[in-house]
Amino acid sequence: MQISMFGQLSGAGDGSPIDATIANLAQLRDEGFGRVWMSQLPFEPDLLTVLAVALREVDGIEVASGVVPIQNQHPMQMAQRALTVSLASGGRFLLGLGMTHAAVTEGMWGIPWDKPVRRLNEYLDGLLPLLAGEPADAVGETVTTRGALMIPGAPRPDVYIAALGPQLLRLAGRRTSGTCTWMTGPTTLRDHVSPTLRQAAADAGRPDGSVRVVAALPVAVTDDVDAARRQAAEQFAMYGTLPSYRAMLDREGYAGPEDAAIIGDEQTVSQRLDELAAAGVDEFVGAPFDPSAEGRARSRALLRSKET
Repeated sequence: MQISMFGQLSGAGDGSPIDATIANLAQLRDEGFGRVWMSQLPFEPDLLTVLAVALREVDGIEVASGVVPIQNQHPMQMAQRALTVSLASGGRFLLGLGMTHAAVTEGMWGIPWDKPVRRLNEYLDGLLPLLAGEPADAVGETVTTRGALMIPGAPRPDVYIAALGPQLLRLAGRRTSGTCTWMTGPTTLRDHVSPTLRQAAADAGRPDGSVRVVAALPVAVTDDVDAARRQAAEQFAMYGTLPSYRAMLDREGYAGPEDAAIIGDEQTVSQRLDELAAAGVDEFVGAPFDPSAEGRARSRALLRSKET
């Protein structure tokens, strides 16, 4: 199982998030990590712009967006930006896309959240040809994309979808490189996510290995399990209220995000990671959340030791 790290633009304080991202990528590369998945929150700087700079400055590591919402960007604009980052990085960028949440889409942007499966399918109708260097001619109910781009030399980035429900998982299996999940436990990954995704790929005639399951979870290698659980319950509380994540927690039988978080000493965390690998996870993305630098370093050290 590939082991990657989670990163975000927030948390730089008064400093530049661009400088902080460059420093973080360089550190993780030097520690031996090959890939970082970085989130895009609605109040943060633009992730893809930051990555175009950071990946130009830092070589030897890949970055995936985990994830960029689609509702407020036209497929042609998304393709332009993604190909530009890919060009700047020499092909070290993966494009993770998602539907975000109704509270953001409707509450902040005033954009309908309805018809998510149709919306994403029509979005891919326009986006995928453009990423492949081909013209798009896709007339849809929710979005229409016509035209071509001229970005010579830009490698085509792999596309991942934040899919949890069966319809979006089947869409990801038919049309993309796979799915990236959050707050989803091993039983759900084994019995729901992995088989649904891979069966859809097989039904579409895609060869074995065409799709990958990427699972991201909070992780803390610690001797004070109770304190880490309390912190996880507080820090990740909102994921227990958002419908898509709440459904995954309920499916797993978890009371809250603190149950999904991987917490314990080296042996315990190692066993939990082995359980994920056995559940069909191809890539684990660790999000260390220990408040101390020493604690986070301990988590990173264990994660580095687990990549196979």
